[in-house]
Amino acid sequence: MNLRDRALETLKQTSRTFYIPIARLPEQLQDAVASAYLCMRAIDEIEDTPNLDNQTKAQLLRCISLRLQEITDHQSYSRIGVDLAEYSDVLPDVSLSIGEWASLAPETIAPRICDATAAMADRMAYWAEQNWTITTEADLDRYTFSVAGAVGLLLSDLWSWYDGTITNRQYAIAFGRGLQAVNIVRNQGEDIQRGVSFIPDGWTNRDVQDYARQQLKQASLYIESLPKGSPALSFCQIPYVLAKGTLDAIAIGKPKLTRHDVISLVEKVTNIKSA
Repeated sequence: MNLRDRALETLKQTSRTFYIPIARLPEQLQDAVASAYLCMRAIDEIEDTPNLDNQTKAQLLRCISLRLQEITDHQSYSRIGVDLAEYSDVLPDVSLSIGEWASLAPETIAPRICDATAAMADRMAYWAEQNWTITTEADLDRYTFSVAGAVGLLLSDLWSWYDGTITNRQYAIAFGRGLQAVNIVRNQGEDIQRGVSFIPDGWTNRDVQDYARQQLKQASLYIESLPKGSPALSFCQIPYVLAKGTLDAIAIGKPKLTRHDVISLVEKVTNIKSA
């Protein structure tokens, strides 16, 4: 199995939401977006691993950031995950393989992906040390930017690199923030079980849902601004529609979208019937 096929298989195993739109991208852009997504997923899994204490998580994330800043040639990628080897029994393969994911990116955009991943690793290290403490709306804004809004900016750079598509970068941030805010709404129960809350003090479930809807409203403007038939539009429509559908489902008392709901929404966006 070559690296591209391994990356797509890992995507399928870790996120059906993003596997579908990434698999539909043109080959060169697919490599870039898959590289970026898997690098981000690699550090996200370190942040979420229950068998590591927060200080160890922060240390590993900062080590990855420094390794990414050391990249000078293609051989350097093999060193990115070297500090994770000691924890191979507790970290998933998607994290241990971060060097491979980084190396998948086309040479002309790889430095931007490494830069974005290094910056996010540093931000995640900060939040791990803070035990992801969110007390105010400003805290929530900072957190959702750190782990998702900045990804929206990176995607904007990838669209521009590939075919010159120019986007509203503030709306790009809201696109990432909106997806993350919906995850927060959906995962409140699981987060509480692991001793973490991303809900500002005094906020109700309605407040969090309103926050997510505000971000998705701007995200919809981002979607509308993308050129018809562009790879950017093809990619962004699916996670946006699924996020909005999830929020609508939760608002009427459903815990999440059913598999049938997901298939129906994806078919509506792509006009492709599932087998």
